[in-house]
Amino acid sequence: MAITLTEAAASRVKDFLDNRGKGVGLRLAVKTTGCSGMAYVIEFADAVEEDDVVFEDRGIKVVINPKSLVYLDGTELDYDREGLNEGFKFNNPNVKDMCGCGESFNV
Repeated sequence: MAITLTEAAASRVKDFLDNRGKGVGLRLAVKTTGCSGMAYVIEFADAVEEDDVVFEDRGIKVVINPKSLVYLDGTELDYDREGLNEGFKFNNPNVKDMCGCGESFNV
């Protein structure tokens, strides 16, 4: 089981954490929503809960709850800038289908 970050994603997360001035890393999760069933949740992790699973890649801690890990295992988090749009991109090998707008997925 592993979650990885590209150099671009790790650099962006580090910048966010430095500017914020606190936090132990990045928390990733999934929630039930959207046309295809699930959507990604990304937020700062200020603490690690007892049942959390923690991965570290490129100096960044990625914190995930066990329920979400089933859907995120093997995911690579990237950060991309395309024209005026920029943001995190999940390269998740578990995704079987995505909705047309790309906001939700199913496994």
